[in-house]
Amino acid sequence: MIFLKNLLILLALFISSAPLSSSYAYDVLTVDEIVDKMDKLYRSKTSRGQIEMMIASENWERTLTMDIWSEGLDMTFIRIKSPKKDTDIATLRMKNEMWNYFPKINKVMKVPPSMMMSSWMGSDFTNDDLVKESSMREDYTGRLITSEVADTANYYIELIPKADIPTVWAKIILVVSKGDYLPVRETYYDEKGQKMRIMEFSEPKTFSGRKIPSVLVMKPLNKPGKKTVIKYIDLEFDIKLEPDIFTLRNLQRMK
Repeated sequence: MIFLKNLLILLALFISSAPLSSSYAYDVLTVDEIVDKMDKLYRSKTSRGQIEMMIASENWERTLTMDIWSEGLDMTFIRIKSPKKDTDIATLRMKNEMWNYFPKINKVMKVPPSMMMSSWMGSDFTNDDLVKESSMREDYTGRLITSEVADTANYYIELIPKADIPTVWAKIILVVSKGDYLPVRETYYDEKGQKMRIMEFSEPKTFSGRKIPSVLVMKPLNKPGKKTVIKYIDLEFDIKLEPDIFTLRNLQRMK
């Protein structure tokens, strides 16, 4: 399921695989390694979690709770637990394919590639954000940059999509803390260079021995007062999953 990144300044001449420090210390990561770490931050060989999603605008607010399972970067399964009217709506992704199940009409619907950037359940996260079809490491070229409002405690990385990658984002700026390589903020830009949305990370917690930000806030800058907040209630990594989790049959199974 679901579902991030970091950055600072060195020399813009360095390629993305250059070390972030001339000290060559064993624990200093390259830009590529940091971006890869962001891709895998909430994932592992297998994972299972409980998530709360609050969607808010100027005039209304709603909260969803859901269970999520993942296997590597290719498999994701999400089942909504509440509110009652949305209970058992489910999402399955297997590699580059995605399906949604709607129990009220008892239908499984395949999501076409053209809909991957559409909103998921009315939130400010897209289908792609939730199931993480794209990989920042594989789909973008990263480099260290100098920010006008740089915090020396962070790295700043500019991600530009590769020529053959279809995406609505012309650029993503990642902010990552130096101390623990945890994401602080992601800023998304359109082709005109305008900031379109910001995702902020906070409240680090340790789940299954892994420290991650437990709260993610997505804010679309073209919709004042709108935001989506994801809170990780529980998260387990590298656990044994039932063999039929990532199947179309499981979409229609009520639990």
